Amino acid sequence: MTYGLGIRLDAGIVLMADTRTHAGVDNVARYRKLFTWQRPGEAAVGLCTAGNLSLTQGVINAVEEGVASAGARAPSVLDAPSMFAVAQLVGDTLRQVSAKYGAALSSAGVAASASILVGGEVGDGGPGLFLVYDAGNFIEAEADTPYFQIGELKYGKPILDRVVTVTTPIPTALKAGFISMESTTRSNLSVGLPLDVAVVPTAERRFALRRRFEDSDPGWKALSEAWSRGIVELLDRMPEVE
Repeated sequence: MTYGLGIRLDAGIVLMADTRTHAGVDNVARYRKLFTWQRPGEAAVGLCTAGNLSLTQGVINAVEEGVASAGARAPSVLDAPSMFAVAQLVGDTLRQVSAKYGAALSSAGVAASASILVGGEVGDGGPGLFLVYDAGNFIEAEADTPYFQIGELKYGKPILDRVVTVTTPIPTALKAGFISMESTTRSNLSVGLPLDVAVVPTAERRFALRRRFEDSDPGWKALSEAWSRGIVELLDRMPEVE
């Protein structure tokens, strides 16, 4: 399984995804789940995937082909007029891949579902974040719902609900996202580092940050330790239950 997170802010887009994939406790591997493409100053698009790996890899390969051929062999997400159009393209691709392989996977007893977060900024439409389902339909993040999660989402949700709004600055959103990921990796063995992170600031149409964090990364370890220590200290300061 995996855990993917996308946050839509007035200041831009934040995307995160772990890299753990497993087919049972004795078959654990790493696969990248966050993919990015950019034409700096014009377009920056990121996809975060969860679900059946063969389906999501099929979508990523199709997107890669479109970008590599500049739309000659397949539509390119970097040439789309808006992030809504990018979400439509990704949704259509996921639906086609699911239709091609879904029945065979289901008949073999394999889960044939997938979901994709689509975030970034192209053209003059501003940043956008969409959650695409395997039927090809999608929803957009707005002020009332400024973030989306896919995969193993329950352990990482509380901090996001308490902290993240559309007015949250990117550095604060990054810390909240890291804590959301740290909480999930601590409580769910199917989610694990390395963690891939990408940030697209509003109106820049480029990735200001694209980085992988290993579990040995000093910054990651410092945040994890500070969060654990802070929770204990806060609990000690809270009023006693009568």
